[in-house]
Amino acid sequence: MYVIVGLGNPGSKYEKTRHNVGFQVLDCLAEEYRIGINQRKHRALCGAGMIEGSKVLLVKPQTYMNLSGECVREVVDFYKIDPQEELLVIYDDISLEPGQLRIRKKGSAGGHNGIKNILLHLGSEVFPRIKIGVGAKPEGYDLADYVLGHFSGEERDTMQKAYEQAAKAAAAILTEGPDKAMNLFNQKQ
Repeated sequence: MYVIVGLGNPGSKYEKTRHNVGFQVLDCLAEEYRIGINQRKHRALCGAGMIEGSKVLLVKPQTYMNLSGECVREVVDFYKIDPQEELLVIYDDISLEPGQLRIRKKGSAGGHNGIKNILLHLGSEVFPRIKIGVGAKPEGYDLADYVLGHFSGEERDTMQKAYEQAAKAAAAILTEGPDKAMNLFNQKQ
């Protein structure tokens, strides 16, 4: 089984903010593959189903971003999965242009508190991830205010396309593996 975790913050206040792009991609996957993300377990909203012939669990942690690792650790332990081979984490990245994707098989947190907490709880940097660019914070902005802010009108279209591309990238990771997916999706759009 493959566990796909989309990072974000629970509640309507945070819907469609820059920090919630992981949730948005899971919504695209859920719609495309008819998976209901409506079970409350492991301090998350979860949905089990099939993506391109692979059994998956879609996970939206409800622990708030900075404690995402608590949920991820619980899921990894419960299902006895190997994070290096059976976990995929999808999240926002301020170092990438809005809508740009970057797939990696491992890496540091890069200042992302949700990833930092996952690294802490897993004790490893080795797990596949899809980073989705939300753009750098403008000069003078507080980082927290920026990532918890909403996209502008023209950015929304770009981001919707990015969510759809990231969903395709996630499916490609399941069917083709991370290396092939990196070759297909790590180019600038």
